[in-house]
Amino acid sequence: MTAIDFLSIDLPAIFVAVLAATSCSLLGNFLVLRRQALIGDAISHAVLPGIVIGFLLAGTLSTLPLMLGAIGAAILAAGLIEALRQIGRIEAGAAMGVVFTTMFAAGIVLLEQAGASNVHIDAEHALYGSLESIIWMDLTVWMDLFTLDAYAGMPRHLVTLIGVTFSIVALVFLFFKELKVATFDPDLAVSIGLPMQKISTGFIVLVAVAAVASFEAVGSILVIAMFICPAATARMLTDKLSRQLWISAGVATLAGVGGYLFAAFGPQLWGSSNSLNAAGAIAVVAGLLQVMAMVAGPRYGALTRTIKKRKQRPASIY
Repeated sequence: MTAIDFLSIDLPAIFVAVLAATSCSLLGNFLVLRRQALIGDAISHAVLPGIVIGFLLAGTLSTLPLMLGAIGAAILAAGLIEALRQIGRIEAGAAMGVVFTTMFAAGIVLLEQAGASNVHIDAEHALYGSLESIIWMDLTVWMDLFTLDAYAGMPRHLVTLIGVTFSIVALVFLFFKELKVATFDPDLAVSIGLPMQKISTGFIVLVAVAAVASFEAVGSILVIAMFICPAATARMLTDKLSRQLWISAGVATLAGVGGYLFAAFGPQLWGSSNSLNAAGAIAVVAGLLQVMAMVAGPRYGALTRTIKKRKQRPASIY
């Protein structure tokens, strides 16, 4: 592979993977801490019919109609989950399962009826994304990254994810205290006058925006993995929320870069001509990092706890 091939084919895909993973992982921290990780799963599936309806109504794949459709679908999904939980008297996990499977299936039906050739996405892309098809033709040498002309041909997915990721980072930074109180002590948040309903709705909208910005490029499987794995990994390594956010972003970045490089160049190591799906490889790497933290984490890893127990065990007098 030449440098031009790497710059125009691999580098933009790595950028997209890292941005998608980072934006989802930051929000995933609050989902994991609230024990609502399945909401990320539900929303990442539920946005599909909204995306398709947005395309059908607007007749274009531009970001705004797809985003509006996805946000509407996410809010509808949240409302249906709450209605099933209260009216149907079933627990939240079961309600989420009913809603996200039904809405995802409805989205697949809409895709098939609309025609995948017109929508430029089919059921396989909905699951695995299309990272491998993201190409930045204007990049031929590394110095092109420092010229304005190269950015005129920046891939649409990359432009969208840059805006979404920086917006999420800014909002999490600005409303960190409110999110922290609402996450750890909802009763205290209500008592000090925080608008919990608005915070919850706004947070769901942010999750939907992150999901739809990442959905077309990386697929629903990777979106779900990035909402959960980096945050859960970071939680094994620290008890401080601010540090957890940084660690989760680092884990997401490592998974994005490492997973893509493994998918692109791994088969060559054992002489195989078959390729690996990039989104799937990234999700696998994220899962492996989670396992490593569970086994060898410096605070809560299984090995660490075993060693501490042995050190605390009283010495035998015999």
